[in-house]
Amino acid sequence: MMSDEYLEMCDDFANLISNDKNISCDYVMDILKKYSSTISVFDMMEFSSQVIEENKYVQESYREDSQKSYVESFLFRVRDISNDKNTYAKNIDKKALMNAITTFKTNYTNENTKSKLIFSIASIYATFVLEEPIHPVGTPFPGSLKVEENGGEFLCPVKDANKDTPNAVCNICLAEQLDF
Repeated sequence: MMSDEYLEMCDDFANLISNDKNISCDYVMDILKKYSSTISVFDMMEFSSQVIEENKYVQESYREDSQKSYVESFLFRVRDISNDKNTYAKNIDKKALMNAITTFKTNYTNENTKSKLIFSIASIYATFVLEEPIHPVGTPFPGSLKVEENGGEFLCPVKDANKDTPNAVCNICLAEQLDF
């Protein structure tokens, strides 16, 4: 059975949202640090194995880049949270954070892995703290398309195609659809 940490984290965010008029980025970081500290090297290895398994059907020429992208987008960000000593003097968009937590709770499955926790922690960190797309600029997608930045706006070639995909984090990502 999956650890209850995923749902506990969602509840911690829901409590923060319901109790505070303004949501400090530093409070969000406190929650992210709390749960990122529960991710062990074994959890990271399991996540990596899952990414490799899920990418075995991706076209071969793109497979390695895809796997690398997921490790960088998610595992490295979880690691970065622990090392992030910045003070963030900004508030988080309460409605957007509430929608993200609702998305995570909706996508919850009782699987025996911390992958969902890794995905959600990294997604919240990228979107609300770093204000970056979940997949970093330059992340390749099939068709020689990449996540781009143009004048401070982030553009993703697959955002619209994945908005209705269960478990996709595209709905909370701040990137817009790339026109191609």
